[in-house]
Amino acid sequence: MTLYTYPNNFRAYKALIAAEYSGVKVNVTSNEFVFGETNKSKAFLEKFPLGKVPAFETSNGNYLTESNAIAFYLANDALRGKTILHQSEVWQWVNFADSELLPASCAWIFPLIGIMPFQKEAVQRGKDDVISSLNMLNNKLTQVTFLVGDRITLADICVFCTLIQAFEKVLDVNLKKRFPSVTRWYNTILNQPQVKAVVPKFEFCSKQLEYDPQRYAEFLAKTSTNIEMKGSEEKKGGEKKQKAEKKVAEAQLEEELDAADVALLEEPKSKDPFDALPKGKFVIDDFKRFYSNEDETKSVPYFWEKFDPENYSIWFGEYKYNEELSKVFMSCNLITGMFQRLDKMRKQAFASVCLWGEDNNSTISGVWVWRGQDLAFELTPDWQIDYDCYSWKKLDPSAAETKQLVEQYFSWTGADKNGRKFNQGKIFK
Repeated sequence: MTLYTYPNNFRAYKALIAAEYSGVKVNVTSNEFVFGETNKSKAFLEKFPLGKVPAFETSNGNYLTESNAIAFYLANDALRGKTILHQSEVWQWVNFADSELLPASCAWIFPLIGIMPFQKEAVQRGKDDVISSLNMLNNKLTQVTFLVGDRITLADICVFCTLIQAFEKVLDVNLKKRFPSVTRWYNTILNQPQVKAVVPKFEFCSKQLEYDPQRYAEFLAKTSTNIEMKGSEEKKGGEKKQKAEKKVAEAQLEEELDAADVALLEEPKSKDPFDALPKGKFVIDDFKRFYSNEDETKSVPYFWEKFDPENYSIWFGEYKYNEELSKVFMSCNLITGMFQRLDKMRKQAFASVCLWGEDNNSTISGVWVWRGQDLAFELTPDWQIDYDCYSWKKLDPSAAETKQLVEQYFSWTGADKNGRKFNQGKIFK
């Protein structure tokens, strides 16, 4: 069996660790793999049409792509989960790693290592989302040794591999102290013989990586397609070296980013759907800054002082399927996921969305503010992925009930209409 990948690919680690636990021998092509050549060759594309790695060829000539699928194939029954419930929980955590941890950690770390442009707000959001996920993970691991059952499973392996860059680059001593159970669990996984065989020289972050614009400038130079090399053999040799560096940089960017990660990259500027609406007098960015820096006793009055009801509107959104909500952390993931998919709406919108209640008895609802008088999600199909899971009611800014709702949701106080107490909230800004 053959695993095609480049060196130090954390996605490939999942499959290789699973193979170590199963005692399966896998031929790894990382030393022979030349990005841009091996994966673009006719023979490779016949097997793997997308040209992406890791890619896997079985001993009897079948082909697999996507790291989680390859890891599942190579895993033994114990890693996959012994019962239907455990198997479902394994996939719950595998999906959590891909949909929550990975996009957030990429948004935080990739600009710092220089393979994405640095935008302060996006990096801070990524950091906040990673810390939020680690808080949830820490609560879980305070009660258990492993994520599913009483033994290591693919859940532990996939979450561990997804966190490798965070523990290497940004989770310094002070941050690790905030998550003692996660750190204990991470050390436990790291020191398993099967894991050390794949990740032999891991070093924890001693000092959080800081932004250096030179890194991104160097990355752009490596990936530039307009390298001008003229003249002597020495320059030809330099061209060869730069092409090799370019391939390494491309590999790092293209293959470490899955579809969710790519969405985090800067895209060509497209027309903002809000541009067709009057700007009005309410400067929503000023309010967001004030809200972030001041107590709600000041920020709520400030909101009403500055709010422009002629050009902005206030809406109440309530999740329709509260009876299906189970674990609190899963409910919070619904909110976070929606926020991430609405990222381009942040410029002209603000929201406070709250989870009320507890496990198996909770509701989700929120107060939203945006430019315009109509339902903003209908301005573009890009914003319509989640909105139909909520019932929406436009609020009257002059009504006492609206003022009470704004104060309650902006301040995270009180209870929902059925008496469920506030559990936690998330701000869209």
